[in-house]
Amino acid sequence: LFSSSHTGTLQVTIRRIKMKALCYSSFGGPEVLEYLELPEPNVGEDQVLIRTRAIGLNFADIYRRKGNYHQSGSSPWILGYEGSGVVERVGSNVKDVKVGDRVAFADSPFANAELVAVDSQKVIPLPNDISFETAAALLLQGLTAHYLVHDSFVIQRESVAIVHASAGGVGQLLTQLIKMKGGKVIGLTSSQEKREIALSAGADLVFLYSEDWVELCKKEGREGKGADVCYDSVGSTLNQSFEAVKTGGAVVFYGMAGGEPPLVNPRYLMDHSKTLTGGDLWNITTTKEIRVNRSEDLFQAVRSGSLKLGNVKKFKLEEGKEAHTLLESRQSSGKILLIP
Repeated sequence: LFSSSHTGTLQVTIRRIKMKALCYSSFGGPEVLEYLELPEPNVGEDQVLIRTRAIGLNFADIYRRKGNYHQSGSSPWILGYEGSGVVERVGSNVKDVKVGDRVAFADSPFANAELVAVDSQKVIPLPNDISFETAAALLLQGLTAHYLVHDSFVIQRESVAIVHASAGGVGQLLTQLIKMKGGKVIGLTSSQEKREIALSAGADLVFLYSEDWVELCKKEGREGKGADVCYDSVGSTLNQSFEAVKTGGAVVFYGMAGGEPPLVNPRYLMDHSKTLTGGDLWNITTTKEIRVNRSEDLFQAVRSGSLKLGNVKKFKLEEGKEAHTLLESRQSSGKILLIP
């Protein structure tokens, strides 16, 4: 805001724009969340400012809200990692993104806000035929499923894979990518309703956690001796996951929706020739080229119809408490979005 003083000297007043954001100032349940008005973020010379149109909610947000993840800086802290929207401003060093571009991001903090400053290297161009909501529902979970089948354990034709929480957002996408690579999917879920969702996503078989799922999975594995790999996003089930894979099999641990995993005895791994590996998207998407190429793989799969998003539940950003409560209850299936 510019104005002239009585002396004829030009005075400059800088007024920072306000924005709404979903925040927390202490660790705990959904009740600690607050919908606050805050100053817009500072935009660095290598960043862009994005006005969000859709924001993805993920279990990582719950872990951070509970204090399971390291938190730096001072409160109030803004949640979120994933979103899509339109570029409003670019830093002085940014050459490959311009104001007005449709973009998305999947691994940048403070996404639960109307305005987000994102490093330009983490900005993913959004094709015109991919909606803001599709991008926010797809990218973080889709990129996770992508590295799980290409990096953590390379799925081959006829690989037998157990997928925990197979009716969830990652579970449905992971199932479809395994099937696209010619593998067999044994899904695990908590209810008959979710069983039908997992089957509709392409799982060959789905067992309930209330059943003797370890023995059932073993019988459906290699020669009745277990699966090649078990993708475990529950955490508390880690020991059972080891039992369900064959000698020489692998467990990929990439989440703890059901609680902290038990400690693993390395002697057990040696005695049974089994492998435990972890997975984290941040260690895979280390360059812009990787992010863009893998995102385009997912966009193309959506275009072709070979990859379908499950049920997408939408909440207003100010309804963040209700959205967190639903996700943490493990009663949801598919993706949950927050709309600013």
